[in-house]
Amino acid sequence: MAVTIESTNRIMTNKEIDNFLLNALNEDMPEGDITTDNIIDPSEISYAEFIAKENGVISGINYCKRTFELISNDCDFKIYKQDGDKVVKGDLIATIKGNTRTILKGERTSLNLLQYMSGIASTTNNYMSYMSGKTELLDTRKTTPGLRFFAKKAVKDGGGTNHRYGLSDMVLIKDNHIKAAGSITKAVSMVYGKVNCKIEVEVETMEQFLEALKTPCDIIMLDNMDNELMSKCVKINNGIKKLEASGNMTFERLDSVCKTGVDYISVGALTHSFKALDISLKFKDEK
Repeated sequence: MAVTIESTNRIMTNKEIDNFLLNALNEDMPEGDITTDNIIDPSEISYAEFIAKENGVISGINYCKRTFELISNDCDFKIYKQDGDKVVKGDLIATIKGNTRTILKGERTSLNLLQYMSGIASTTNNYMSYMSGKTELLDTRKTTPGLRFFAKKAVKDGGGTNHRYGLSDMVLIKDNHIKAAGSITKAVSMVYGKVNCKIEVEVETMEQFLEALKTPCDIIMLDNMDNELMSKCVKINNGIKKLEASGNMTFERLDSVCKTGVDYISVGALTHSFKALDISLKFKDEK
């Protein structure tokens, strides 16, 4: 179940995943489930189904399964839709049969993470559907604190590509760095040769772009530029450096930005403005 975020080789081990899920369960029932423990017979067995209540892309199903296993090993959890699979309203995602108390205690924690990750995967897949050519869709660091690993995995499940995981993985010189250093040229010179990773520079004007182009940076981010200006930058660049477009990337604009010839489009909304995928867990008579 351990997963590596390939763009940065960041890995979350099985133990770390278990600790995260155990903390989430403890947050939900620090003193137990006082409703379930007083109503449900300890020996009662139930069968339930995870059903998609809208169209989307699944992400986090194995973490959903693991949540119940950490409560008790007496449940049979069957997966019908894997991470990255598309679902339509009414699709059966998974089933669980086992101790009723276990199912009820794990229901909310498992669904919260599954809906969260599936929402990001679905949003990513939706953005991808508006893109054309070889341009890649990137995520950003605009994630909920403590959930970045799961958010970035969900982006990949939705067909997107991970940008840097965190501040330690890649140099990204932004406007405040440039202002503090004095210029783009000086900022790049201060890190070039001192780090064993790619260097990216954010620019907002043609003047800044031309300055960045003369530096040994690897990637230039074209921030909040209109399509005409981006097209000019792509032509001048002529494949010398990788170019990333960022800012105000609506669905309607994506295809036209792809056609400018940029290598990447980064969208913060993938992980900060998504809608959780609606998924239900319903007790039913076993088929």
